[in-house]
Amino acid sequence: MQVVGYESGEGLYVASGGAVEFVDASPGAELAYGLGDRRCAGTVHDGEHVACEAPEAPYCDAHGSVWVCARCTGTCLKDEMDCHEEHALYLAAFAPDVLKVGVTRLWRLETRLREQGADRAAHVRTFPDGRVARRVEAELAGGEDLVDRVRVPTKLAGFGREVDESAWEALLERFDPTERFDFDYGLDLDGRPVAETLASGTVRGWKGRVLVLDRGGSTYAVDARELVGYELTEEVPGRELQSSLGAFGE
Repeated sequence: MQVVGYESGEGLYVASGGAVEFVDASPGAELAYGLGDRRCAGTVHDGEHVACEAPEAPYCDAHGSVWVCARCTGTCLKDEMDCHEEHALYLAAFAPDVLKVGVTRLWRLETRLREQGADRAAHVRTFPDGRVARRVEAELAGGEDLVDRVRVPTKLAGFGREVDESAWEALLERFDPTERFDFDYGLDLDGRPVAETLASGTVRGWKGRVLVLDRGGSTYAVDARELVGYELTEEVPGRELQSSLGAFGE
């Protein structure tokens, strides 16, 4: 049984013999899997899994893909531009003080912000298409205080911490937000959990693609993408994991 995908906030997709099943990993669910070998997760086509034996994980060159629009700065990289719908320009804050500018289709703005695990966010502009929005995003991301991407390790460093409200409010003063968001993922963390790759424990919740698990008196943060490609076993490892007490420091 191999992990072939995930749904943030909900669970994991696993495949065995071509069949794809969903493993619930919503808050309160119990996971009890060990991790075996890891290889390319292959692909899912028409609901069936096509396995791949390549050792690269989570995907080999044949099965990996990069969303070309994520690299767009206003000059379309496709053969034909197809983003002819309203796009939102947003600002997002990740605790404690990482500030991001981004673009998404207007109708999925809140979904996109939750997918990223943003703590605060604001919708600041609406554009008629993606090309114009990406141009403005690229201009703003060239400044000193805004980035256009935040990697998971940076996000993990802010778990259990508060957003620097003064920095966030100072940023918003430069804009005129049409809508503001304040997200609560229900994790109730007293400090930063340990970053680990495991699939056993009680699900505390999710923040973006990070799955938070309680196990053995400690709390662990698992990047769900790092689970993709692993074989799941029924033998939960008994090895000692790093205690979360050491993770609460700076």
